Parts: sequence; structure tokens; C-alpha cells
Amino acid sequence: MQYEVWTKDSNRLGVECLVAGIFEGGELPDETRLIDKACGGRIAALVKRGDFAGRNGDTLLVGELSGLRARRVLLVGQGTRAGLSRRLWRRAAYTAVTALARTRISSAAFALARPAASELDDYWLARATAEIAAAALYRVNDLKTGKKPRPPALARILAGPVAASGVAAARRGFTHGAAVGIGLETLRNLGNLPANVCTPSYLANGARALARRHPQSLRVRVLDERAIRRERMGCFLAVTRGSEEPPRFIVLEHRGGKAGEAPVVLVGKGITFDTGGISLKDPPAMDEMKFDMSGAATVIAALTVVSELKLALNVVGLVPTCENMPGGRAIKPGDIVTSASGQTVEILNTDAEGRLILCDALHYARRFKPAAVVDIATLTGACVVALGAHHSGVMANDDALARELVESGRRADDRAWQLPLTEDYADQLKSNFADMANVAGRDGGAITAGAFLGKFTKGLKWAHMDIAGTAYLSGAQKGSTGRPISLLSEFLIQRAAR
Repeated sequence: MQYEVWTKDSNRLGVECLVAGIFEGGELPDETRLIDKACGGRIAALVKRGDFAGRNGDTLLVGELSGLRARRVLLVGQGTRAGLSRRLWRRAAYTAVTALARTRISSAAFALARPAASELDDYWLARATAEIAAAALYRVNDLKTGKKPRPPALARILAGPVAASGVAAARRGFTHGAAVGIGLETLRNLGNLPANVCTPSYLANGARALARRHPQSLRVRVLDERAIRRERMGCFLAVTRGSEEPPRFIVLEHRGGKAGEAPVVLVGKGITFDTGGISLKDPPAMDEMKFDMSGAATVIAALTVVSELKLALNVVGLVPTCENMPGGRAIKPGDIVTSASGQTVEILNTDAEGRLILCDALHYARRFKPAAVVDIATLTGACVVALGAHHSGVMANDDALARELVESGRRADDRAWQLPLTEDYADQLKSNFADMANVAGRDGGAITAGAFLGKFTKGLKWAHMDIAGTAYLSGAQKGSTGRPISLLSEFLIQRAAR
């Protein structure tokens, strides 16, 4: 996709289509009024006779308007002028790209009414346009054998109007947004693959391929089961015991900062399929457990964004990946295993496996002497109950780091919410037979899972993101959402900017 900034005279832009906003009640935003004037008032006449109501989400493609270089104008409803917000602007932009994708239009200039600059400045106008285009144009990497539909023709998008003073910021926004779009596609493609394709070895090979594309800045190391055993990752190895698929521990290092500068370490849960193990899940919706590696996919996608942008930041990605299956060698409720940190864990529920592979990865992160550690995981159904599909959950032993993540989500329109993480929750994990249990009952389940991980992060600046409710959709729209790559990219971009 080619992205450009336009500054004035939309009627003279050499594109196939102009995207113009209309407010409810027939009111024309300023830029639409200029377009209408250039084509002799035909848009105003069309609206006046009731052909287009301007409700948010409405679209109407109008062709052959004289006075414009563009052959067509796509009218997009933007709701009421008083109600115009960044959220509704995003919805209108997404609707516009979706409508254009159904045509053979290859180039379009967006002239939607914008909310106040405090909500959507020139940088975010461009970056959000690129991210929205990537999301709207994404096509599921399905394995259907029938004839594939033609990909959308749209290949060039212009955003504006932008004042001359804002062009540099807008171009930077397009650069960042295009890279986040590549990360989003990476994440969603990995998440949507079936578990018989996207195995731990598949993820490892994908990480190697990424490193080959960026040999100057990115290094990869993959630990096999023997190497994992040498690291004494007893919790990780316990989870994988019931599966025939061999586990992998992936280490990706982006060296964009100064030599010796403390890195940001990202840790992603990589359960490529989760049956629950001996504590078997109910069959309905178990197919969705192929998405249980969304944390791992997010880390690989984040390293993709970092590499594409050549961020001046040291970033390490750690991905423990395996399957959680029942079998003759699978761990059982009541078993006790020893983590890489030396702490013992009583397994009360084998379906609480994500925290087991993460705790060993968090201990491994210590060797990098990190500035911050962030783990990302589809960890608990309890987080879905608490926050639904709207916010990712954030817990941390460092409030400043938690606020940094939440604020990054606010700026990127990829929202998160901080949950408390006090010692009261950790107390619920007491065991009669081991240093701790791996579950603590239903009450506060998302937080006690975070508290479990917190027992392995003493001395680290650490945050945990539970993305169980935000990483994928169920039902007719089943599939990976690409979250929280926008949040995490913004977090890393801001860290690099410092």
C-alpha cells in the first residue's frame, strides 16, 4: 500500500475516488462543501432530496461528477457534528475502506471531517488511516479449496487536508502505521492458522524467517526440548509432557539501541493448542483454543514492527511454545513440579497451564538485565468476565509501567485497564505441599493468575497483559483481532523516542 499526504485542493487530486463525510441532517463538513462547490452543488442536491442520511456507517458511491479530477466520490456518514469524536471518525474511516474494497477502485483521497486536533492530530490522522486500512483490507488466510476472490484493488491512499507545518508529522505517522499494519497481518495470520499447521516448530521457523529478513538488527535462537531441560524449566516441560509435538523456546533479539543498554523484554504465551490437559475443557468452542498462542504471535508481530521501523531500542522477545494435551505422560492434578527459579508448584488444575510456561520464561528474562518486562497472554476466562472484549487487562508490580501501557493503549485506540495486584491475591495461592499452587479458586481469577506470575518477577519491573477477551472474536466473525499489537507498538515507539 502507498500512503501519501494531501494539503489542499481535493478537487484537483489525481485519484480515482474522493472520500467525503456527510453529517446527519444533510450538513456538509467544510472539505465536503469545497468538493460540492467544485462539482456544481450535486452532492448538496443529492443530500437535500433524501438520498443520503449521513448516519454513521452509511456509504454511497457517486460517479461521474464534473469539475473533479476524481471519477467518483464515496459519501460516508459521520453522524452529528456535535457528536464527532475520534472513535466515530475511526468507524467512518473503517467503513470507507471496507466499501472501497468491494470495488475495483485503486486510489482514494480521504477528506473526512476530523475531530479536534487534541483528539486527532496530523500524526495520528496518518497513522490511524494506515492501521485502519490494514485492518479493513485484511483477508483471512483460509485453507478453502475453492476459487479465491480477487484481492482488493485499493493500493494508494491519501489523507488530509494537512497544513504544510504538519506534513512531516503525518509522513512519520504513515511510516509507523504501515509498520504496525504489517505486524497486525503477521499476528492475525499466525492466530488464524489451525493448530495442526501452526505448531511450536512452525512458530520457531517463522521467527527464523523474520530474522533472515532483518539480518542487521535481529538475531534468533531456538531452544529444543533438550536445551529447555538444561535450563531446568520444569514447569514448562510439565505442560508439554502429554503432547507428541516437541516444545520450542524462541529467543528473538533486536539490537537497535546502544550496546549494553538494558532491553525491553516481551514474553508471549505460546500454547498452540489447549485442550486443558487432564482437566479437560468442555467440547463447545474448544476449537478456539488454537488462539491460545496469541501472546506468542503478538511478540513475533511486535519484533516485526520494531525491525521494520529500525527502532533505536534493544528489544528481546521470549516465546515458550508447546501444546497442552491429555495423555499417559501428561501432568495430573496434585502433581508437584519445580520451576526454573527453584520454586515448587502444586498443579491443582492442568488447564491453568499458561502461567506455568510463562513463569519459566520470566525467570529466563533475568539474564538480559531488562529495563522492563511485559508478558502477553490469553491467560484467563476470568479476565473476559471482568472486562469483556473491550479492554485488555493489565497488572504490574510497577505502577508507572502499568500506566505507560494503559496510556499507550489510549493513544493507539487499543484500550487496556489496570487491575489491582496486591499481596491479598498472592495469599490465595498457598499450598500445603509446595511453595504455591497454580490456581486459587474462581474469585478474582484473572488477578490471582497475575499474582502467580508476580512470584517469579521479584526485582524486575514487570507488567502482565491478559488478552483473553481482546485477542480474538467468536461466533460468525471468528478470528484473530490483531490486538494488542497497536498498543504494544506505541509502547515501544515511545520508549525508542526517549
